[in-house]
Amino acid sequence: MKLGIIRCAQTEDFCPGTGDFKAIRERKGIFADVTEDIEIVGLINCGGCPGKKSVLRARELAKRGADTIAFASCIQKGTPIGYPCPFANKMKTIIQNAVPDLKILDYTH
Repeated sequence: MKLGIIRCAQTEDFCPGTGDFKAIRERKGIFADVTEDIEIVGLINCGGCPGKKSVLRARELAKRGADTIAFASCIQKGTPIGYPCPFANKMKTIIQNAVPDLKILDYTH
């Protein structure tokens, strides 16, 4: 798996992504059943609300080799601040429509 991670722009000031990397390394969360090697292609934020730039960023990650995009848990679950992104489902839909070959994971840990 060649993985690109998209995270919330609002949480990046206080979250360096260590929970995401730990889940990948320890094969926990969404990665618990992944048996293949996981190569992290990139980690980028969504571009800020309402997430319109996420599709451009997903395309760029795909250009750089990503075959899978994971939304960091801050987007779908609201981790660590307890506020899930109100635009998460829309971002997922536009990315799926724009780059249909990408597999999308709803969270990381």
